Amino acid sequence: MKKRKLKYGNVTAIKEHLLNGNRISRLESLLLFGVQNFTAVLSNLKKDGFIVKKEPVAMAKVLRRINKYTICKPPKNLPITTIVMHEWWISK
Repeated sequence: MKKRKLKYGNVTAIKEHLLNGNRISRLESLLLFGVQNFTAVLSNLKKDGFIVKKEPVAMAKVLRRINKYTICKPPKNLPITTIVMHEWWISK
């Protein structure tokens, strides 16, 4: 009997991350999950019936989350507290 390989890709990982109540930004999508087309992931989640919400946040917040898993150092003169990014999550 042939064993089937389970496919667990980066898009599946993002979906599980969101279903576990976490938020994600485009930067995290790329750096932590290797997903280049985050817009397509969000579109597919919406097509699957999920309610996807978005909120503007400071870049500093996103970098704090990223730095729990990897090192991401912005240039010292970059105003990370005033640069606005967005984070997405699945609404319950």
